[in-house]
Amino acid sequence: MNRIPMTLDGLQKLKGELDRLIKIERPAIIQAIAEARAHGDLSENAEYHAAKEKQGFIELRIKELQMKIGLAEVIDTKKINQSRAAFGAKVRVVDIEADEEYEFILVGSDEADLKHKKISLSSPVGKALLGKQVGDIAIVKAPARTIEYEIVEISFV
Repeated sequence: MNRIPMTLDGLQKLKGELDRLIKIERPAIIQAIAEARAHGDLSENAEYHAAKEKQGFIELRIKELQMKIGLAEVIDTKKINQSRAAFGAKVRVVDIEADEEYEFILVGSDEADLKHKKISLSSPVGKALLGKQVGDIAIVKAPARTIEYEIVEISFV
């Protein structure tokens, strides 16, 4: 299987979620199933069925997190050529047509969070920015229009 690139912060968040699921969520749902089972007839027990369904989701997420953590490759941005947009880069761009400035942080798909300006390298914008230098133009084909971003600054966090 392919390694999954991520930041140390991203890996820590996945480990934190896994820890919470194993130590808090799993025991709580086991207790909820036991309580629902105590109410009698399971065939018509909505609480029991809901708890079992939630247990399935929790167990699936635990397996998914364990797999992602096992395949995680923490990228040390200090070892990356910092003159080009790459994993972990904070890229400041200007939309040439709209004359608006944006800032993006290039991360793996598991860390993408647009609210915090983190975009996946596999997204259309991430792909367009990857490998570009200051002064280069990144072209993104969006449904509404083709966007041209001029790279004005690249830094690494």
